[in-house]
Amino acid sequence: MLTPKEGNMSPIGVVVIGRNEGERLRVCLRALDTVTRPVVYVDSGSTDDSIHLARSSGAHVIELDSRIPFTAARARNAGLARLLEVAPDTRLIQFVDGDTELAPGWLENGPKALEDDSTVGVVCGRLRERYPERSVYNRLCDIEWDTPVGERKACGGNALMRVEALRCVGGFDPTVPGAEDDEICLRIRRAGWRVLRIDADMGQHDAAMTHFRQWWRRAVRCGYAYAQGAWLHGRGPERHFVCERRRVLFWGAGLPLLIVGSTWPSGGWSLLALLLYPIQAVRVMLRERKRCVPRGALAAYGLACILGKFPELVGLCRFHCLRLWWQTAHWVKHK
Repeated sequence: MLTPKEGNMSPIGVVVIGRNEGERLRVCLRALDTVTRPVVYVDSGSTDDSIHLARSSGAHVIELDSRIPFTAARARNAGLARLLEVAPDTRLIQFVDGDTELAPGWLENGPKALEDDSTVGVVCGRLRERYPERSVYNRLCDIEWDTPVGERKACGGNALMRVEALRCVGGFDPTVPGAEDDEICLRIRRAGWRVLRIDADMGQHDAAMTHFRQWWRRAVRCGYAYAQGAWLHGRGPERHFVCERRRVLFWGAGLPLLIVGSTWPSGGWSLLALLLYPIQAVRVMLRERKRCVPRGALAAYGLACILGKFPELVGLCRFHCLRLWWQTAHWVKHK
């Protein structure tokens, strides 16, 4: 891998992706300086005024062809290509979801981490949920975003990446509808680069997740991502998503089938094994007790981690069914 130390890495471009983000997109674009740096907005079939809003802000706008399945990976690739057309000297690209507002100073702190270490190909910071108090699901997202700083296996969809690293791996895989950020970070690490999370605020995310069905849909998408990730890269030394897939199969299918199948032979005693679910939820709570979050939120997080295995199993089965039929999931929204 060639990783020369660039003398000046100031040319930074921004790629924003979204669909029907409404006011959230306005907030997102308002935090970006479209005058001093190029910004590309990629729209995946919005029916609101997102396209007009992006154009009026000064961003370059791409409307994806609806005849091809929408994925965040496809949108980011399209934004990357357009950005390099309008600003070919770009060295760093900040990917931003349309429901996220970058924090003041992030576009100074993030690039500095890349300037200080030429082996780092991806950098991200602390992402916070804008309204964690509005629903338990928003609170769960806020806990999920709070990951340790230092070298990581992957980042989220909001991240600052070297153009060189992206070119090295051929960009995002457009056939991956979920956890496309984990997938590209895996390939970037295989190419010899490092993924780093620094101790700096990167932005505020607005999940707007207030209903159970939104949480369920997001968990289904997660299970699909586990299945596809393990199928694509599970045989590699990283065993990508293999453990996650195994846990989904055990908690979502294996244990329930064992309990039901043993009910008659055991005279009903096998039903006691259902206690393993709350016990596992408590284990998750204890593991995360060092987080500075209310105890009730930790309890909800532990419960969600174990109950989420059931919708994740749905997503896992969906992937394998579609794979047998040589089809691709046509998903954009995960809530």
